Amino acid sequence: MKQILFTVLLFSFFISFSQVPQLTEDTEISIITIGPGNLLNDSFGHNGFRVKNESIDAIYDYGRYPYNDPNFYTNFAKGKLKYLMGAANTSTVVALYKEQNRTIKEQVLNLNQDQKEALLNYLANNYKPENRPYLYDFFFDNCATKMRDVTETVLKSNIEYKTPEIYKEESFRDLIQNNLYWNSWGSFGIDIALGSVIDRTASPREYMFLPENIFYFFEAASFKDSKKSLVKETKVIYTQEGQFSRGSFFTSPIFILSILSLCILFITYKDHKNSKRTKWLDVILFAITGIIGIFLLLLWFATDHTATAHNYNLLWACPISIIALFQVTKNTPKRWFIGYLKLLVIMMCLMTLHWVIGVQVYAYGLIPLLLALVVRYLYLITFFTRK
Repeated sequence: MKQILFTVLLFSFFISFSQVPQLTEDTEISIITIGPGNLLNDSFGHNGFRVKNESIDAIYDYGRYPYNDPNFYTNFAKGKLKYLMGAANTSTVVALYKEQNRTIKEQVLNLNQDQKEALLNYLANNYKPENRPYLYDFFFDNCATKMRDVTETVLKSNIEYKTPEIYKEESFRDLIQNNLYWNSWGSFGIDIALGSVIDRTASPREYMFLPENIFYFFEAASFKDSKKSLVKETKVIYTQEGQFSRGSFFTSPIFILSILSLCILFITYKDHKNSKRTKWLDVILFAITGIIGIFLLLLWFATDHTATAHNYNLLWACPISIIALFQVTKNTPKRWFIGYLKLLVIMMCLMTLHWVIGVQVYAYGLIPLLLALVVRYLYLITFFTRK
């Protein structure tokens, strides 16, 4: 029954809302902040504008996926994904997020009638079908930054942000990982796919790409001219009960990759004892690291994703390994292949240096695999040198 209710709520949430907001004497406009959920795509929360009076109670947000777009997945891969502005009845939205056990907070904005009218006109214009789509960017143009940018536009930049107590100098990667369990596949995948560009420190303004930070920055903000608080009243509509499950340790990246690494080390040890080489293992290692490298290279150069550039995971997942694969299958590879193995070891050392000095932070789950790869490469160097 619970699953059926959730399905109905989810379906109704994505149905286009037919009304546009109209100003009345009792109109209230709020910022709604939804806490993180249990799934990776819900891990960072959500924001929306709530418009409430005697004739309407709706939430307008900028987080809709255009699933009916025939090029949805292609555009997603290219980094050209368009999101949509949408709306739904507040009761539907609240019921949906309660069902997902996600905290819901509301900040009633301290606006006069002229400011309310300006914001409602903006939302009404933005809700027109031709104006709803926008080019999504996870860090710089998403459902959270839209709250900041729309409010600033409507209020003509008459907002003074004060640094909230929760602020500390952190990188974009830190801010992402604060919302994820470090030993999860979601955290692991993000650290593999996103490059060193997200390891720079985020400015206070850039902090607001996360919905929860919109809540804290708006809570401390005021009008420049009147010095009045931007938020008139803060309410908690629903509080999450308990904690979300982190999953089993035995299916986590650090466990799975540690087991795989021990297998690599054990086979390498047996090869050393028997003065032989397990060819199929090397084929698998070079094929997998090469394919991952090609994927990362495409993310860097063949897409418009801003966060996948300068990704030094290419130091261990090198695309050239696909070419070297043809030498791995031979009993006596060419001399340049031994040089390539030495280069792989050097690049692993450079990767460690990058990590230590802060050029890029890598996934902790990679550590056992990287150690196993270095040991395997060093063994192959000595094995082929002896021949």
